[in-house]
Amino acid sequence: MKQLTEQEALFRLTTLCSQSEHCSYEMTEKMRKWQLSDEAQARIMAYLFKERYIDDERYCRLFVRDKIRHNKWGRRKVEQALWAKRIDGEISKAILDEVDDEEYLSILRPMIKSRRRQMRGMSEYEANARLARWAMGRGFTFDIIRQCLNGIDNLEEDGAAD
Repeated sequence: MKQLTEQEALFRLTTLCSQSEHCSYEMTEKMRKWQLSDEAQARIMAYLFKERYIDDERYCRLFVRDKIRHNKWGRRKVEQALWAKRIDGEISKAILDEVDDEEYLSILRPMIKSRRRQMRGMSEYEANARLARWAMGRGFTFDIIRQCLNGIDNLEEDGAAD
């Protein structure tokens, strides 16, 4: 890839940040690939922060909301993704703590109900173990999974009693 001038890089990054949210790590990686000097990278990053093209807290807030609501990820998977994007742990923890357990429950319950219907010919214990492993793979914490499994078991028992 051809090496960009500082001005070209700044133009590309401001255009990119104007179109969608990006974190500081993504911008730093782009500049590294463009082989910009460390001084030029520092000047560009300072400009992007000063003009609020980049705000890691704003990025984190939007990332968390999108991944939980649209991708139906649990807290652990979101934490790992934010760690991979080098978002400060204090920022990500504070924003993830704002998400209520009820939101995770409202996402996981229907997914577990749907998945449970697909499981036939196995004991309740085996089905719950498989559901728990599947939900953990989606990033949900065990206490949320347990609440969902207990809630579904109680609903099935109530439905059988009718």
